[in-house]
Amino acid sequence: MSHTVGVRQAQKQKTRQALLDAALGLLAEQSLSSLGLREVTRVVGIAPTAFYRHFKDLGELGVALVEEALGSLHAMVRAILVEQAAAEERIDRTIAVVVRHVREHPAHVRFVARERHGGVRAVRQAIAGELDRFAEEVADALKSQPVSEGWRDEDVRMLAELYVDRLVTTAAALLDAEDGGAGEGERAVRTARRQLRLIAVGRRHWREEGDGKGAAEG
Repeated sequence: MSHTVGVRQAQKQKTRQALLDAALGLLAEQSLSSLGLREVTRVVGIAPTAFYRHFKDLGELGVALVEEALGSLHAMVRAILVEQAAAEERIDRTIAVVVRHVREHPAHVRFVARERHGGVRAVRQAIAGELDRFAEEVADALKSQPVSEGWRDEDVRMLAELYVDRLVTTAAALLDAEDGGAGEGERAVRTARRQLRLIAVGRRHWREEGDGKGAAEG
């Protein structure tokens, strides 16, 4: 009996993943708000009513895609930030992680870039929530670095949000570069590196407005 239940559960998970993959493929050319449930189930080869065994609606499917798209990137970038390496090395390694992520998961990156400000509220909120958690993890990593000594928590969080925003923007720019001419990818990487270096320089010289206090030079 338990074997039968296990087989059914495995098949259910397989169908659920097939629905996610089918939707992701269809979303390469359209937004989630314009996607039809029947389009997705037709690709998978199941009846439209069977969709509801896995998701209550396309919004919930979209939230699952957000988790797929952003879940793995957090740990990779945070692992680099906690290393006691020079700022330039951390920047180069962080950008390399983003480049690899875009290369390996272009459909997920395209989905997040399009739906971050898209028409499905649940998905917008899910993306915002994932990026918020990403910023919190980055902030925790930044706090451990000597240059952050003396910083207020809200300022460290602000810095983390700058990093996260740049990384998301860089991922979208790298994806767009694939459709551009030769050298567009390299140009996007150079721009990202300069932007992160500018943030790093500003970080070393940050002073809290108002009372002249702030971070110690590092």
